[in-house]
Amino acid sequence: MAEPDGKSHVTDVTERSRISRRKVDKFAERRAQLADSALQTLAELGYARTSLREIAQNSEFSHGVLHYYFNDKVDLLTHCVRQYEAVCVTRYDEIVATAESASQLCTDFAAAMARTLRTEAPMHRLWYDLRNQSLFESSFQADVLEIDQRRQEMIWSVVARYAELTGTSPAVTPPVAYATFDGLFQQGLLKLLAGQDHAVDELETAVLRELARTVT
Repeated sequence: MAEPDGKSHVTDVTERSRISRRKVDKFAERRAQLADSALQTLAELGYARTSLREIAQNSEFSHGVLHYYFNDKVDLLTHCVRQYEAVCVTRYDEIVATAESASQLCTDFAAAMARTLRTEAPMHRLWYDLRNQSLFESSFQADVLEIDQRRQEMIWSVVARYAELTGTSPAVTPPVAYATFDGLFQQGLLKLLAGQDHAVDELETAVLRELARTVT
């Protein structure tokens, strides 16, 4: 019996590997599409009031399709938030990179925080909902901690650049800086959702003030 040709065997393995990768990529793309579709429903109703069936009823996808691509609501929600946060954590990168003065950085950062509060409130509410749920749902905790760390690094890049532009040193640690601005943002979000539109301007003013206090 003739032995298999070595080159043919390598080619077969390579082709199977390529097909396998395509399947994985297609599966990931489909999950991303479903997550985008589910985000709006999750943001409107919150974790506790949303089921996979509810999400299916508010999208063009069936309940069975959602179950095929996601193990459960926890899997879907964490994927949604991760997908959204992947964009969010780069929100201030351009501001940091292009700032030519401390005053410009401060003004642009405060304006950007105010803008995202006004235009993306439901999505931010979903993040805080997930973070609160992680206090009770251990299955959320690793994801929440990872996202929280990335958000902290995002804020710290602004503080570090501000210190550099002012020729000073940070007067706070990364966790304290993050807690400060995250706290201001969450408070502003709560007020805005309660119908207090002035919360956006208040946030912008508070960010301007607090960024100046992060250096010494």
